[in-house]
Amino acid sequence: MEEPPRRGNHYQMIQKILFPVDFSPSCAAMAAYVERAAAIFGAQVTIIHVCDLSSHNGFELYARPGNDIAKEHWNLARHKIELFLTTEFPTEKSPRVLLPGNAANMITDTARRNRFDLIMMPTHAGRFRRMLLGSTTAKVLNASDCPVLTAQHAAAIAPRPLEHRKWVCALALSPDSERVLRYAKSVALAAGADLSLIYVIEDSKAQSKTRRRSDGERKALQRIAELQSSVGSEARVSIAVGPVKETLLAQVRETYADVLVIGRSRRGSLGHFEDLDLTYSLVRDSPCPVVSV
Repeated sequence: MEEPPRRGNHYQMIQKILFPVDFSPSCAAMAAYVERAAAIFGAQVTIIHVCDLSSHNGFELYARPGNDIAKEHWNLARHKIELFLTTEFPTEKSPRVLLPGNAANMITDTARRNRFDLIMMPTHAGRFRRMLLGSTTAKVLNASDCPVLTAQHAAAIAPRPLEHRKWVCALALSPDSERVLRYAKSVALAAGADLSLIYVIEDSKAQSKTRRRSDGERKALQRIAELQSSVGSEARVSIAVGPVKETLLAQVRETYADVLVIGRSRRGSLGHFEDLDLTYSLVRDSPCPVVSV
């Protein structure tokens, strides 16, 4: 297989990273991941903040006209983005983009129009993560054309170092699996990581027929061997049986993986990960960052 082109010692498949921020502690914690990824790939980081100028509380509207409030919010956002994470991302190297509108729409539109290779953003960890993921992050996952790396952070929890030594790629064995595996293989190679593959034979029951398991494993191994041959991969393969999410995340924890790669729903795709609820659930509960391709 032909490898991705290099620039110096870096692979060129990820040259432009878009880092959406809302100035929260979660975004500040995410900076270490973004900085590390940019160093690995020799990529440029662009920081984007979307200001919703139509969002006013009742007290503001009572006290002043809406246009004055919008102008104040815009000037405050401009001041914040100019000062946010300047140590990690100096303004002369990392452009700052401030846009008005809906956050998810503007993030995905900017990534599409400017051909970004990767969006990196946090989920807001903690007791209410399930609810919070259902807003901007979930919408970006749903609408983005480029891969999205998400990681969970809480304000009081230091992020785990991103060593990029062990990557796990979860395959659904759908028509889209070759694309997902090709991406995982190339990015893991660029990161100097050891890639392993996992396929989960879905079975919610505690007991299942031994013959059924054996047939499923044989077919899965055969299909994965074909995929690996197509993309030039020699990754280790694990076949597991059980509920997809729980079984997959157990494997991630056992291997202490640095990154989990999954395929997102695309036109005509079939398999576990066409279910966006499953994708959201994996992103919410994964102990390591998730790259949704």
